[in-house]
Amino acid sequence: MDVTASLDAPVPPARLFEFVDELTDYPQWMPLAHKVSSAGQDAEGQPMWNVELRARVGPLARSKRLRMVRSVHDLARGHVRFERREDDGRRHAPWVLDGHVVAVDAGSRLEMNLHYGGALWTGGVLERVLADQITAGREQLLALLAD
Repeated sequence: MDVTASLDAPVPPARLFEFVDELTDYPQWMPLAHKVSSAGQDAEGQPMWNVELRARVGPLARSKRLRMVRSVHDLARGHVRFERREDDGRRHAPWVLDGHVVAVDAGSRLEMNLHYGGALWTGGVLERVLADQITAGREQLLALLAD
């Protein structure tokens, strides 16, 4: 599954990039990122985070824990990528979050793509949940940028 979303913000690209290049900032504006904590660095010196994703599906709350590594961090190009990398020796479904921030006439644009290669939720449930979370996240991120 691949989900792409974008946001236009009336701020310079560097200001918008500050909110997407560190996963510990995501709970401020992305409701799906319920809890995020630093997990040190991987063998290549890249920062890692323990991430708990949580969303309501009707009366139930579903959650998923991931260990994510920032595999790309290019401030000059406004590009960041986070990839799932567990260290328990088991095979896990891939999660890849790619973000790009570019300048536009009115400020900047954030384009994000989430790739999920597993079957946590089926039948379009994950897509519907993500659509709701993305809408709420856009509103909260714009409010934070306005401060």
